[in-house]
Amino acid sequence: MALSKVRTNLGVVLVVAVVIATLASCSSDKAKQAGHPSYVTSGQFTTAHPNMSDTLKDYFDVYPTHVQQPIAFTHKMHLEHGMQCTDCHKGVAEGPDATIPNVQLCMTCHQVIATDKPEIKKVAAYQKEGEEIPWRRVNWFYQSAHVKFYHSPHIRAGIDCAACHGDMRQETTAVRKAGLDMGFCLNCHKKYKAPTDCMTCHY
Repeated sequence: MALSKVRTNLGVVLVVAVVIATLASCSSDKAKQAGHPSYVTSGQFTTAHPNMSDTLKDYFDVYPTHVQQPIAFTHKMHLEHGMQCTDCHKGVAEGPDATIPNVQLCMTCHQVIATDKPEIKKVAAYQKEGEEIPWRRVNWFYQSAHVKFYHSPHIRAGIDCAACHGDMRQETTAVRKAGLDMGFCLNCHKKYKAPTDCMTCHY
């Protein structure tokens, strides 16, 4: 009888210790990620999401479609003036990331073009302060999906940017057009006879 009571007490102590450790971990993770939007992970492995809302968004693949950017960059206007996606997103054909242009690249043109426009003045201010424009991510996969996505093989296969990003000739700031879930990717791979085994996209 005494042994059973000791085991019960030890079990209660263990449960309480786990709860306290979990709460401390969540609190610490929340403090570390304070500089990130709630829907972008810090890149550091954690045992849990900072809150239940983020957990549910991850589980149900919920993403914001319209993200407020620091500069109202107009893709439509740049494309109308003959620019190509690769003029700014230079890494798209070479590696996993499309890359976002730094402020210096923007000011290469805007030292003399549209310098009186309010949004260009904001870009110039970032350059003057020696800061990069804090663009906010529009398209991504939650870490729990364990997806490795590379742009370059898609570009080599001739997949148009619009297949995932929508027709940017009609857009100002980028919006999330495609669901980019497993069904979307698998349908595209089947259509173009690309590999569909798990290791093609997942790690």
